[in-house]
Amino acid sequence: MPSVAEKRVQLERRHRRVRRKVEGTPERPRLCVVKSLKHIYAQVIDDLAGRTLVSASTLSKEIKGQVKSSGTREAAAKVGALVAERAKKAGVTAVCFDRGGRKYHGLIKALADAAREAGLKF
Repeated sequence: MPSVAEKRVQLERRHRRVRRKVEGTPERPRLCVVKSLKHIYAQVIDDLAGRTLVSASTLSKEIKGQVKSSGTREAAAKVGALVAERAKKAGVTAVCFDRGGRKYHGLIKALADAAREAGLKF
């Protein structure tokens, strides 16, 4: 069974592999998802300018009071909807999805599906 350090190295390796293919441009910025043990974060990033356009997380005021636990699919879906709403206000309609080396299931999938339902195109 791999140790915690080996799992972290594998995650970083997968993330580098994804980032080789995914780059955020002004026309189609990158939707980056980061998951910790307690929270989930999402940012829309223009890599060419080096700027974060919008962000949302389970620590945001709008979400913090609405969910019982911040590590659930419900919380991830609310983060996805909030980041999509903020992105549309900023004039972003299409993004490329950066799952951060994580598998596309569970919280990551719930966030992406909610962002799609709120109007972002992947």
